[in-house]
Amino acid sequence: MGFKIKEFREKQGITQEELSALSGVSRGTICALENGTTRATTTKTLLKLAAALNTTVDQLFYPDDV
Repeated sequence: MGFKIKEFREKQGITQEELSALSGVSRGTICALENGTTRATTTKTLLKLAAALNTTVDQLFYPDDV
């Protein structure tokens, strides 16, 4: 999932800091998710990130071919 967050973020040309400001999720949490150092997060956090990235939670979880 973290690689998808990073992929969406980079496609939009925003930094982790900017995503943090847009979503209200700490930069540390975003960094940990993107780097795979944490795999557990709340649904609320995922919803915030998805909204800030103009996508849905399922698009963050599943590969494009599912």
